[in-house]
Amino acid sequence: MIILSVGMPRAGSGWYYNLTNDLMLANGAQDARQIRQRYHLQRILTEVNCNIGALTLRRLALVAAPSIMGNTFVIKAHSALTPFARGMIRIGLMRASYIYRDPRDAMLSIMENGQRALQRQQPNAFSPFAEFEAALHFMAAYLPIWESWAKQVSPQVLFVRYEDLLLRYDAEAMNLLNFLRLDSDQPHNQRVVEKYRPEKAQPDQKGLHFSHGKIGRFRQKMSPEQQATMADQMGAYLARMGYPI
Repeated sequence: MIILSVGMPRAGSGWYYNLTNDLMLANGAQDARQIRQRYHLQRILTEVNCNIGALTLRRLALVAAPSIMGNTFVIKAHSALTPFARGMIRIGLMRASYIYRDPRDAMLSIMENGQRALQRQQPNAFSPFAEFEAALHFMAAYLPIWESWAKQVSPQVLFVRYEDLLLRYDAEAMNLLNFLRLDSDQPHNQRVVEKYRPEKAQPDQKGLHFSHGKIGRFRQKMSPEQQATMADQMGAYLARMGYPI
């Protein structure tokens, strides 16, 4: 079984992946990093969190092989749902979760992350999007990706909003445990849930690498003109996501 942890950038996707991964590891699943090494998937599962990238037929077929051989593991993505991924979900070879956030807050986080990296003279993946227009264009590309997952109605797909994970952590952790078919009463599962509780996060704690994470912070940090531009560009999606414009 493949557990696919998908998310919008800067929407707690790393946090949710690590929570999911540690829960599965605590219940006997394999570490995807070891699967990557054992099956020579370094070009398919990249970065620390074993990001599969685009959910193409070739990539999914390669990661399906160790799953068919009896391995259960968690991998990460930011990609749109594809017919190949949908087929794997339908036949029970893969389960997927999708975490998203108010895209305006995610966009602000991307800009600030890129700006900090440039100030340190250590450019990163978000450095090209440190300015408003570039960040807006970048985030606009992820809205159809959200919609591709939002249209997938299946008990094998779990949706979670970053804001709910912050404000209703216990309820959302229980939803995840139920989705993964794990026993919430087991002490090893309770320990994992406690480990990733947001109010206990330290700035350098692995798996909780958000710097601010505040809800609606774009309203204080972005100008009225910038907010109007975002509302104009994202308004239809914001309404469908349930965020006030």
